[in-house]
Amino acid sequence: MNLNSQNIALLGLGKENQAFLSWLFKHNYRGQITICDYRKQQQLEDILKNNKISPNNVKNIQWQIGAMFNKNLFNFEVLFRSPGWPIACPGIQAALKKGILLTSPMEYFLAACPTSKTIGVTGSKGKGTTASLITAILKKAGHKVWLGGNIGIAPFTFFDKIKKDDWVVLELSSFQLEDLSLSPRYAVITNLFKEHLAPADPYNPNYHKNFNDYWQAKLQIALNPNNSVLVINEKLKDKLEKEKINSKIVYFTKASLPTGLKGDYNQENIGAAVELSKILKIPAQAYNPTIKNFHNLEHRLEFVLEQKGIKYFDNSFSTTPESTILDLLSFTEPIIQIAGGADKGSSFKNLAQAIAKKVKILILLKGEATPRLLAEVKKTNFSNEKIFAADSMEEALKISKKYAISGDIVLLSTACASFGIFKNYKERGDQFKFYARQ
Repeated sequence: MNLNSQNIALLGLGKENQAFLSWLFKHNYRGQITICDYRKQQQLEDILKNNKISPNNVKNIQWQIGAMFNKNLFNFEVLFRSPGWPIACPGIQAALKKGILLTSPMEYFLAACPTSKTIGVTGSKGKGTTASLITAILKKAGHKVWLGGNIGIAPFTFFDKIKKDDWVVLELSSFQLEDLSLSPRYAVITNLFKEHLAPADPYNPNYHKNFNDYWQAKLQIALNPNNSVLVINEKLKDKLEKEKINSKIVYFTKASLPTGLKGDYNQENIGAAVELSKILKIPAQAYNPTIKNFHNLEHRLEFVLEQKGIKYFDNSFSTTPESTILDLLSFTEPIIQIAGGADKGSSFKNLAQAIAKKVKILILLKGEATPRLLAEVKKTNFSNEKIFAADSMEEALKISKKYAISGDIVLLSTACASFGIFKNYKERGDQFKFYARQ
């Protein structure tokens, strides 16, 4: 597993590159490492300190920061890109023209992984839930399993513990997939909505130029020779038939199994896990009880509490109109919805129609997308008296508690990114849960 290059750059010090850097030092990499990041050096050094990277190792790091963060990238042998760093960046493009290798910690992980039993899960929504459910099923069947990727666990944090007979399950975003030359052995695509078509996150400004580019990035999970099976939503059959896929293709549909998962759409995620289980020859007596006892992940239509007959649900992870529509359709009770936020270039027309049919009170958080959402909702003749603005999550929950009665649902499902008021979707969801419990 020697890295022969002697002059590498880590493009962005996100979770993946942090873990990869720790792993390089652990394995006594002797080449030159340069961290390219627009943030201040002290802030980056604090991140390394929190990752328990020794001061001696930090002294050996070169820095390319501030206005110079993406300049002269052709001076390096290999560029390890963070998912949030756009490939279209002029610095990367100039380096590529000079033949510099662009890769990522995820690609290096797949190339060097001690086991060939790798499963990758992607999709606009449901990939985290599906990857976690597959992991739970494999564990129930008696296998040793490692879960990582976009779910928040960098694979190089557990790389050295993997044995050749272990399984590795990776949740993969389009930004992790878009330039991969390797694929997991088994691939799952849960669904496809319009997503990541505008740079919403200031810390991760990557986005796709159009919907087809986004689809092609997702499809990369199965386009490379080492993928043997693609398990994909039957709703994407027409789209897939236009593509050249050499893997075995297995379509899944909505299941109808007992489960602790809230949200009717989760039956599709279950359907994907069941089809993969059958391919892996995992018996029903392993996956049925696992599915029955499986519950929503944090911030993914997570049940928070019931108070005075009012139930609170947190789906801060719902950042697209399509996923929020599915949230609304998951309840028959009256809904007080908290929505709005940063703009991802989505259309809110269909969501506005769903709000008009399903929502009792609409509370809108500040954000660049909020005026567009409000305009679409007003077109449906939704009463102005049922629409409220909130400058903070605390204010949003105060409004909801003023109008909620026993039997109502208070739902955080914004259809928008969190940036602006909140650092990320986790902070937004955490604040919702905190003020719901007050």
